[in-house]
Amino acid sequence: MARTNSQRIESLLRRKGLVRSGDLESKGISRSELQRLHERGLIERVGRGIYGLPGAVLTEHHSLAEATRLVPGGVICLLTALRFHGLTTQNPFEVWMAIDAKAWRPTQKGLKLRIVHLSGASFHEGVEEHDVAGVRIHVYSAAKTVADCFKFRNKIGIDVAVEALKDFTRFHRGGANDLARFARICRVSRVMQPYLDAI
Repeated sequence: MARTNSQRIESLLRRKGLVRSGDLESKGISRSELQRLHERGLIERVGRGIYGLPGAVLTEHHSLAEATRLVPGGVICLLTALRFHGLTTQNPFEVWMAIDAKAWRPTQKGLKLRIVHLSGASFHEGVEEHDVAGVRIHVYSAAKTVADCFKFRNKIGIDVAVEALKDFTRFHRGGANDLARFARICRVSRVMQPYLDAI
């Protein structure tokens, strides 16, 4: 039976890259079986309750896939989204993730998450899907991320927000309409305008 389960797990990991223990349990594989497979070196624990194939090549964005597995309803945002879109020189040591204002705040060990709460259009608008390590992640678009940086300028620093705005205008020519739309959604149009005028 262990062989059958190990084959099922291997097939699942090859397709998805990373899986949560809960996903495996729903397919009839117990935690004790996972532990045995881990001890035999057939699977690797890459995070709390998250498994992958041993020796799998981890990408620069592996932590984003891991964060998405931990918080399935979350959206990669702020400094982490800036890094994903190449709009900052910052290299955050934690994954910034937005969750709905009414959602429970996840508890985690190992991977460092920085959670922000958003609601309504500011949470749901501007979400893109990308495939990372076989995991479908949600990340805010470049324009939405810049607007969010101004919204959360007290958390990340106005200098980071201004740098992101400059990089966005340089790399996303023709993105002014998207930027203006998300500035309205995030209610930061007046805050951003002087910086836009100065560019």
